[in-house]
Amino acid sequence: MATFTAPAGTHLSPDEALALLKEGNRQFVEGGTVRPHLLGAERRAALAQEQRPFCVLVGCSDSRVSPELLFGRSLGDLFIVRNAGNVVDLAAMGSIEYGVAVLGAPLVVVLGHERCGAVQAALNVVERDTDYPGSIGQMIEPILPAVLRARREGDGDVLDRAVRHNVARVVARLRTTEQMLQEPQRLGRLKIVGARYDLDDGVVEFFD
Repeated sequence: MATFTAPAGTHLSPDEALALLKEGNRQFVEGGTVRPHLLGAERRAALAQEQRPFCVLVGCSDSRVSPELLFGRSLGDLFIVRNAGNVVDLAAMGSIEYGVAVLGAPLVVVLGHERCGAVQAALNVVERDTDYPGSIGQMIEPILPAVLRARREGDGDVLDRAVRHNVARVVARLRTTEQMLQEPQRLGRLKIVGARYDLDDGVVEFFD
């Protein structure tokens, strides 16, 4: 059976990649925009030949949470995996592994956000026994443990605690149970971190 050869990947270290996201979010909060030269014909032509994104971004499908905008990035920078609630199923995991092992991204960010509808739906299941139609119920099942933990911790903003716990659970899984991500972490070529986007002020808070 043929096996793939790991790529050279981006020239950035995990810490340098993370610093780029933090700086991009700072500029976004201050009203900055994506630099024009990153959207021009020359950029498109270069990317038509290959892609070397510096970050795999696991995020929510929420229309208010567009990763390229939040981090001031452009075409070719982020390898994005999005679904409601930023959960990781088989397709998402394969996409993450592809971004790291084949494309050589040195950073994985799991991005939750304030007032997440999918996490709220999971909270409704626990607190109100809400029954969602179609595949929605199955989709939010992986979020239920985060909701249960948040409720055990007391009153207050249970939803926001659940959002954070949901991110933390995904990060822990990627760090510790997915074999293809173990070696690059051990060698210092990969960092996996969690984050939360604030809808009100635009700030991305990184947990690590």
